[in-house]
Amino acid sequence: MNKVPAAPLPPDAPVVRMRGAAAVVGGRQIWSEVSLDVHQGQFVAVLGPNGAGKSTLLQAVLGMTPTPEGTVEVLGGAPGRRGAGIGYLPQRRAFDTSVRIRGIDIVRLGLDGARWGTPMPWLSKVVSPERFRARQRRVHEVIELVGATAYAHRPIGQCSGGEQQRLLIAQALIRRPRLLLLDEPLDSLDVPSQAGISALVRDICHQERVAVMLVAHDVNPILPYLDSLIYVARGAAVSGNPQEVITGDKLTALYGIPIEVLRDSTGRLVVVGQPDIPATHGIADSAAGQGISGTMP
Repeated sequence: MNKVPAAPLPPDAPVVRMRGAAAVVGGRQIWSEVSLDVHQGQFVAVLGPNGAGKSTLLQAVLGMTPTPEGTVEVLGGAPGRRGAGIGYLPQRRAFDTSVRIRGIDIVRLGLDGARWGTPMPWLSKVVSPERFRARQRRVHEVIELVGATAYAHRPIGQCSGGEQQRLLIAQALIRRPRLLLLDEPLDSLDVPSQAGISALVRDICHQERVAVMLVAHDVNPILPYLDSLIYVARGAAVSGNPQEVITGDKLTALYGIPIEVLRDSTGRLVVVGQPDIPATHGIADSAAGQGISGTMP
């Protein structure tokens, strides 16, 4: 990915802008006619069934997936041209318990791991003491930002799933990106950890003014924290704030199965789909089983 610095954007300009975009993978069109805006400081979820193209959407933003139709702008330029302004956390499995590298070193890899491999703090100090001290300050800043100070010196394999994700988010933030892309960071976490990571991401958006696009299956843990969301299914997408998008008519049209949006006795939205109805594009998962069901206060 090209590391061209992002040019300044007007305050009201979107960080990501798509108009009528289509994505193609292996000669197959995944989705088309996608239009959306993601603004500075917004927490945006990307939702939908397996195989619908959620990760493809992030890859299109990164410039890793062709978008032969429509327009896509990222940080004011073409996808793949503003890598210096983007933090990216791809899908991953938990670190094995035998992995001994410390959490703080995982975070530090976000500074120069792509160039130098495992960090060697003593060498950095010898080469440039001032730069070393500035880098150390930034490492501790982002670790504190994600609430990982208490376990940052622990081997990463001995950290819980939620602790590992916090450290990896710190790694993605260390270069002060303007856009943070998180691909299923809640996968395999328990419910309290999912809620904790979601609240953390919301706080990062507000404090750091970073735009975040987070891919998830289940809307329930993240819905109270979202500014906007994007539902991808059946080769199309709808986007907007939760009140605009989470309606029975829109979700029924998008998924092609009956979806009801109700309110419970406390006033929370409840999205109900019919299980065991296959989606198109070879997707066997139903909407109800893949991220439709959820509540919102």
